[in-house]
Amino acid sequence: MFKKMLATIAVAAATVCGVAHAQGSYPTKPVTIVVPFSPGGATDIMARALSERLSTKLGQPVIVENKPGAGTVIASDYVARATPDGHTLLLAASSLGIAPSLYKKVNYDPVKDFAPISLVASVVHVLQVHPSVPANNVAELVTWLKANPTKGSYGSVGAGTSTHLESELFKTMAQADMEHVPYKGSAPALLDLISGNLNVMFDAYASSKPFINDKKVRLLAVTTAKRSKLLPDTPTVAESGLPGYEAMPWLGLVAPAGTPAPVVTKLYNTLQEVLKEQPIQEKFDSLGLEIIGNKPDEFAAFIKKDITKWSKVVKDSGAKVD
Repeated sequence: MFKKMLATIAVAAATVCGVAHAQGSYPTKPVTIVVPFSPGGATDIMARALSERLSTKLGQPVIVENKPGAGTVIASDYVARATPDGHTLLLAASSLGIAPSLYKKVNYDPVKDFAPISLVASVVHVLQVHPSVPANNVAELVTWLKANPTKGSYGSVGAGTSTHLESELFKTMAQADMEHVPYKGSAPALLDLISGNLNVMFDAYASSKPFINDKKVRLLAVTTAKRSKLLPDTPTVAESGLPGYEAMPWLGLVAPAGTPAPVVTKLYNTLQEVLKEQPIQEKFDSLGLEIIGNKPDEFAAFIKKDITKWSKVVKDSGAKVD
């Protein structure tokens, strides 16, 4: 009996030591954060700010690699197939869970093929219109769209992205029609909105802010359930005329499925330290991002809930991408 007890204790001790060693030795080489968007946007800037601080704390270079295209599917698929050792990570966006419902073929499962680390931040998105649209709030916009069923048009930053699905959710709930015009990024869509070629657009506040300030577009609302701390005087879509509307675009860090739990824990803990730093918080504010930083299991539950929500939006709206 005594020998069995000693053996049990020895096994337990070895397991603890093994876990501690795995967490303590990681990383053993440079870490790559794959960003599913082009360089220069808010997501890319955020990733580079995080990578610099993570590199200092982890003791290895943390490199940002941009893999844009196909509504973030290219980057997501790449990371899903990477070696699950914590040295290749994905800065996932809302479209991680949207794409499987929207595209005919996606080679990854957003739940089974990734190990969630943390929901890093929500992205402040706004609803805005061209000044020629006679609407100062959401209720007036819905009235105008219904009275002019062939005039409404909205731009998105790409088919399958959060701005696309936010608009489709709006159309479905408002029972109003708008033509979808997809673009390869926010900048070209905003240029067409400013010129009047489009009349409605959901977009990240960070990219739209200069045009809102110059009154080249009219800000109507934020998309989240509650008002944003960055825009406390701007109503939500729900309180401004479309009750029940809510859309929270997000950015989170995930690793390939099978990444050792101690590595995920180390990445989570290190990320939390970085997110508490004042310069990082100020940088996020300037980019229109609100820090969340939840735990891996909380992030996993959030992803599942988000998939359910947006798959219903895709089904109800009939939105598809070839």
